[in-house]
Formats: sequence, structure tokens, C-alpha cells
Amino acid sequence: MGMPVEILEAELLQLSKADRIRVLDRVVASLDIDAQRDVAWDAVAAQRDAEGRRDPSVLLPLDDVLSKLRAEVQ
Repeated sequence: MGMPVEILEAELLQLSKADRIRVLDRVVASLDIDAQRDVAWDAVAAQRDAEGRRDPSVLLPLDDVLSKLRAEVQ
């Protein structure tokens, strides 16, 4: 068996911020195995970005969006 998670966590938190970011990027990348889904989400994000640039009135204030998300997950 590998290192207990608590020990690994403590070791990781001792790394510099840059090293923690690098480790986090690699861990997230290892979990992200659906490239087709990623391409689809990237296309949606690009479309929404373009819509917002064309017509800023379609954009919502960040505080409103975060409040709505918090309400949905509680």
C-alpha cells in the first residue's frame, strides 16, 4: 500500500506554491480522461464568451451567479 493520505497531504502542503500548482495540475489531468467532453465544453465556453463580447447585457454579475450556485448546492 502507498503512503497514507494524511501524510501525503502534509508533505504536499510543505511544497512551494508553484510546486503545489504543478502537482495539482498533474493530478487533475490524470482524472480528466474524456477529451471529447472537454472539446465540447471548450466550444460552449468560447460561444458564451463571444456572446458576452457582442452583447454585454447577457452577462450576469458574478455575485448573483455565485449566490445562485451556493443556493443550489446547499
